[in-house]
Amino acid sequence: MTDLSAALERLDEITRRLRRECPWDREQDERSIVPHTVEEAYELADAAHSGDDAKLLDELGDVLFQVYFLSLLMEERGQGGLAEVAEHCRQKLIRRHPHVFGRWEAAGGGVPTQFQAADTAGDVVRNWNQIKRDDERGGEIFGEIPETLPSTLYAKKILKRAADAGHDARPGDPLLAAVQDVVAAGEDPELALRRAADAYRREVEAE
Repeated sequence: MTDLSAALERLDEITRRLRRECPWDREQDERSIVPHTVEEAYELADAAHSGDDAKLLDELGDVLFQVYFLSLLMEERGQGGLAEVAEHCRQKLIRRHPHVFGRWEAAGGGVPTQFQAADTAGDVVRNWNQIKRDDERGGEIFGEIPETLPSTLYAKKILKRAADAGHDARPGDPLLAAVQDVVAAGEDPELALRRAADAYRREVEAE
């Protein structure tokens, strides 16, 4: 088994070297690199559904490099780096899991977040959504949703946040209703649509 800290340190070193010595890497900023980040995320999703562990290992590495590279860009601007990214993530996970870490620690040692006991996975999701809405969106139903999301994922977030706030009515728009049906079936609408398109493509090619 490869030593984790040593492997991550070597990845950090090569990321910094590429930033210094590779003409292409030197020219990149967040806006130019993030399309590659999105592409890598979709390739990771495909690998996760393929059942191919070698492919999953490869794609996880590509996504990890994106995290290192984007963190380095922040470090260059003096706005934090990989350590700050990791610490922010750690604190967020603690805050969103009071059933694991306790009310006091999840609240950062301040006023405990209000939540119900979590004995099942459904309870965890309910508390997670409540904490996000109350503590991180100031009680707003929707808050900020990235406009760059694919339409199916954007619709999924809109429907989910509306449902979390008690708006469970079926949308009148058939496309939104289709997304709602896919989510209710436990599927991701973006991946489901891609699989449906691939299936149709195979049907046409077989004719």
